[in-house]
Amino acid sequence: MSSKPKLGQNFLNDSQAIERIANAFGDLSGRTLVEIGPGRGAITHALAARAAHVLAVEYDPVLAAGLRQEFSPDKLTVIAQDVLNFDFAAAAATHAPGKKLPVAGNLPYYITSPILLKLAESHAALDVAVLMVQREVAERVTAQPGSRDYGLLSVTVQMFGPAHQLFTLPPSAFTPPPDVHSAVFRWRFAPRFEELGVEEVPFLRFVRQAFAQKRKTLSNNLRAAGFTPEVIVSSLEAAGVAPQARAENLSIEEFAGLWRILQLATA
Repeated sequence: MSSKPKLGQNFLNDSQAIERIANAFGDLSGRTLVEIGPGRGAITHALAARAAHVLAVEYDPVLAAGLRQEFSPDKLTVIAQDVLNFDFAAAAATHAPGKKLPVAGNLPYYITSPILLKLAESHAALDVAVLMVQREVAERVTAQPGSRDYGLLSVTVQMFGPAHQLFTLPPSAFTPPPDVHSAVFRWRFAPRFEELGVEEVPFLRFVRQAFAQKRKTLSNNLRAAGFTPEVIVSSLEAAGVAPQARAENLSIEEFAGLWRILQLATA
């Protein structure tokens, strides 16, 4: 069965990596797990051997049909659907009432960010995700303040829980080999909005404004977002942020503190 490059299909063929991905969840006995983009089922076999049931969300109808033939419906439910339209909350309520779902996935490079945002949006139904993405994306997701890779995606993902890179894989680990290295990271869902005293939607909008032009200072980006120079100067000082700081220098806690001060200053 050939791959379809337009769907970003690069199938993992490294048996050791497959075992490491499945083991990264810990004990899956008795649990229902969602797998995004199972493809030919390489990772699916390892997950189905550990979990009570796997919900396989596969966009390609040919691959979905192949999975239905290969796996017993007692172990695997195949959902031929775009994962961006998949209802994780309904799946949890139906297949794991009262519990949250773990998620695995070899994410297509061309829609990685939308899938990550979809998972963040569905956080109430999820507890942990082990995901394979392009290495550069994993580095951005897990980056810390002050590093070259730290940015909007870092803050957005980490506001929904800690993310840690587990290991990287060369192109040769896939068929066909992609042009880039891949990496696997684990994301535990534990939203921080209430803890940090911020409101999800306006706070994430503020973070987008702060990173609007990464080469500009935070002050300049806030001015472009409509804050007055006087409010910016006083708020940065109150938050203990240097006047010439860039967004990439601020920790999540510092972003939250600055947001709270700006809310009071503009109320």
